[in-house]
Amino acid sequence: MPFIDLLASHVLAFVFSVLLLGLVVGSFLNVVIYRLPKMMLRDWQAQAREVLELPDAGPTETFNLVLPNSRCPHCGHEIRPWENIPLLSWLVLHGKCSSCKASISVRYPLVELACGLLSAYIAWHFGFGWQAGAMLLLSWGLLAMSLIDFDHQLLPDSLVLPLLWLGLIINHFGLFTSLEDALWGAIAGYLSLWSMYWLFKLTTGKEGMGYGDFKLLAMLGAWGGWQILPLTILLSSLVGAMLGLLILKLRKAEHGTPIPFGPFLALAGWIALLWGKQITGAYLQFAGFH
Repeated sequence: MPFIDLLASHVLAFVFSVLLLGLVVGSFLNVVIYRLPKMMLRDWQAQAREVLELPDAGPTETFNLVLPNSRCPHCGHEIRPWENIPLLSWLVLHGKCSSCKASISVRYPLVELACGLLSAYIAWHFGFGWQAGAMLLLSWGLLAMSLIDFDHQLLPDSLVLPLLWLGLIINHFGLFTSLEDALWGAIAGYLSLWSMYWLFKLTTGKEGMGYGDFKLLAMLGAWGGWQILPLTILLSSLVGAMLGLLILKLRKAEHGTPIPFGPFLALAGWIALLWGKQITGAYLQFAGFH
């Protein structure tokens, strides 16, 4: 196929194509970030009604990642295709609904831009091949998980677990590490935070993190092997401590206010997957180890 050959032989063509793909995926991730928690809530409510033997709530509108079409939350105006072009539509509309002129959150184009730039960097870093394709899927998943966790303190199993299994599957072929290291990475990732959770709970009587964090670190271990876990935990703890305090100050919240740990784990794991060996090697050289 000429187009595939072009992407494989020209780095800039591949990077630019992945940039455009990332912008489109970023637009879809905005839908996932907004709708998936609501879908989970509806499902929990339906299950609760069934367990409690409450009357059925009656027919409701289909609500999933495809239907209904996107609408303005203020006036219900259905977003037309030309109003949903990543980045461009928001700029052309000056960040306002074309119908009621209500403001459209700047987070939507920022998510699209972040997804596009991350995708382009991965394409440049790995080049055309299976590693780039796999890392794109992981990065898109981590971006969606991070923002859902930031909004709702929730890491959906429907995102975490498929990526955990995918990490084990791709490393059966040695894409990022060996299957043995990936398996023990998943086990050690889960048990390390599980142990910290129970130690903190038994010591203080409080829950320091959620089970979704255990699964997320297990997922990262399945992708990069047990070797990336120390750096991931260290980086996420340092970044979490610094940014957590900043978030508390910006929100003018008390120190007891829960801060999601998932985004920091996701960022640290992403960094460890891309540059873990270089960072660890530089530290050992700085510390005098050879």
